[in-house]
Amino acid sequence: MTAKPGAPSPTTPKAVDSVTRRSFLTAVALTGAATVAACTRTAEPAGPPAATSDRGVVAAAERARPHTGRTVEATLRAAESEIDLGGGVRARTLAYNGSVPGPLLRADVGDELSVNVENRLPKATSMHWHGIALRNDMDGAAPATPDIASGDDFTYRFSLPHPGTYWAHPHVGMDTDYGLYLPLIVDDPADPGRYDAEWTVVLDDWTSGVGKSPEQILEGLRPAGSTGGHGSMDHSGMDMGGMDMSTGDMAGMGMNSSDLLGGDAGDVTYPHYLINGRVETDPSVMRARPGERVRLRIINAAADTAFRVALGGHTMTLTHTDGFPIVPTPTAAVLVGMGERYDAIVTVGDGAFPLIAQPEGKSGRARAVLTTAPNTDVTTAQAAAELSGPVTTAYGLRALDSVALPAQRPDVELTARLTGSMMAYDWAINGQRYPDVTPMRVTQGQAVRLTFVNESSMWHPVHLHGHTFALRRADGVPGARKDTVNVLPRSSVSVDLVADNPGAWMLHCHNGYHMDSGMMTRLDVG
Repeated sequence: MTAKPGAPSPTTPKAVDSVTRRSFLTAVALTGAATVAACTRTAEPAGPPAATSDRGVVAAAERARPHTGRTVEATLRAAESEIDLGGGVRARTLAYNGSVPGPLLRADVGDELSVNVENRLPKATSMHWHGIALRNDMDGAAPATPDIASGDDFTYRFSLPHPGTYWAHPHVGMDTDYGLYLPLIVDDPADPGRYDAEWTVVLDDWTSGVGKSPEQILEGLRPAGSTGGHGSMDHSGMDMGGMDMSTGDMAGMGMNSSDLLGGDAGDVTYPHYLINGRVETDPSVMRARPGERVRLRIINAAADTAFRVALGGHTMTLTHTDGFPIVPTPTAAVLVGMGERYDAIVTVGDGAFPLIAQPEGKSGRARAVLTTAPNTDVTTAQAAAELSGPVTTAYGLRALDSVALPAQRPDVELTARLTGSMMAYDWAINGQRYPDVTPMRVTQGQAVRLTFVNESSMWHPVHLHGHTFALRRADGVPGARKDTVNVLPRSSVSVDLVADNPGAWMLHCHNGYHMDSGMMTRLDVG
């Protein structure tokens, strides 16, 4: 079986030919050591904490989701790997099936996804299915799902309730800043499509194997003697000297600045920024025909970097964010925070065009190329003037009526205060640093209004597991339906959701360094 065009693949990292949409097969795209076969080991799903909900309640919620009766199976091996990032850059890192990104997973709405994860890392890991409103005991984040011990296997098995662009990554320590991530596409067979080809675009900031390790960077960010929120990392034997500014391992305080992000743009400046696992000097390439309509699926898998994304010489029409459709919105550029996804349609011109992901407020860039010629010199596609024009963010988008959450008076109102500072590196939610937190609790079926109040001087991309929410707009128009929202410094954002998915769900900042320092809590739906 074959994947839709543009899927990241370790066997074709530099060029993917376009094909017609009618020729696509709904499939799981797996390459390298991936398999589409029956898994040999199946772990019994672990139930969420009894204080939240019992396994019967979780199972009942799973039965209520759509089911096709079809199971899509895959095997993923998490292991240390030597990765070719292009341009002569090689990195020893952690990856799935020896590729960055990991192999594309693809299935239809209502299919059961069965993924056996083989942990061949020297430590525990997990796999979180970012954005999927799945059963709680398969979420891939403790305590709902136990971590996978080194040398063990675990099979995640759950149905896929909504179409859209999603992704998967670990939820353990600083695994968020290695190569352990992959795209997950859920198709709706009833979707007319109205595009000819598609390109999955995965963005990342990169230090593993070419700069200081994520753990070393985190140690350098923390005050001397601090263990941070988890305090479980073994830093013995590491060089804990100051960050080497000449290598770009870390930016000093105040050096990364962005008006779009309200000031401080991030804690870390990286040696490289990637699109589909390639450095900008040796880019990923998609080939199309002039006049074709191409669907871009943009995923930000970075740990500390928002990207301003534009396709040179083109207007993008945004059609989805975080998996859900919006009123089509033309734009020159879009801001994509960590964990966010945007889908866009472009009508391709004739020539070679750069897809640029500019690290917001930082130096450097990521680049890919969309071309209509089979032998184009891609080095000619360098600049995108669209990056200097207006930039769209999620706040101006409107959900399609077909997916808008019902307007209703909330049954309960909750507040998540986001606090912390660069000086102390003491990131927290409601004054508590994970795991020492008191979960917020709601009852299944309640309408919930959740307000994020950012009391810090830095922006935070806040992600909620197991649910989507509607951004509240001042004009009363139904806001975009999302699972991750960027909350700017000294500001507040309110969202509405229906607590219809029982279990213990993580709520956290998707800056990996903030999260691992304690900026995470739980929303328990009982």
